[in-house]
Amino acid sequence: MSQFKLAFSPESETKRIFEMGIDPNDFGKPDRLRYRILVQVMEEKYEDAIEELRAFYQAENVFPSFSKRIERYINHCIDLIYAIKAKRNFPGISQLTRAKQQELRDRFKDHFNELIFMLRKIEKVERDLELEDARSTIYVVRALWVAALVILVTWFAIEIYRGLAVTSFIVLEETVTRWVDVALDFMKI
Repeated sequence: MSQFKLAFSPESETKRIFEMGIDPNDFGKPDRLRYRILVQVMEEKYEDAIEELRAFYQAENVFPSFSKRIERYINHCIDLIYAIKAKRNFPGISQLTRAKQQELRDRFKDHFNELIFMLRKIEKVERDLELEDARSTIYVVRALWVAALVILVTWFAIEIYRGLAVTSFIVLEETVTRWVDVALDFMKI
């Protein structure tokens, strides 16, 4: 059974999401980090979510600067998960007044929305690096194309100079010689 069905098939879980005012589209695609972390937080599997964030941070990536760029976001996400855990598992919440309970729920929503925002920032960093990589590839291909074109034009100019220029000089010299001969014959010198 897919993670999506596990996370959203129970009616209580879906009801919980809507009660919190969270758009299910905020969870993203099921194969993305954001979805996996948010589902684990919703299911109160905080340690699993933290471990997945740490594994994501420590995993090898094709972009060398990726880990440096997301380190602060990962640390902030971990702090937010701990804050969410503290708000949801507050001891003696039932003895608090309704206003205090609502305040805790509001803080939980704020932390959860900030967690969504931070996970989106991580995804944005990843997309930005992919775009940078694509742009640099395009620059390299264009540079190779321009270099090939310059080499071809240079080769063509050299061939014209060596072959056509010599031939043109010979033809011009022969033409001038004939005209001079005709002129001398005409003057009978």
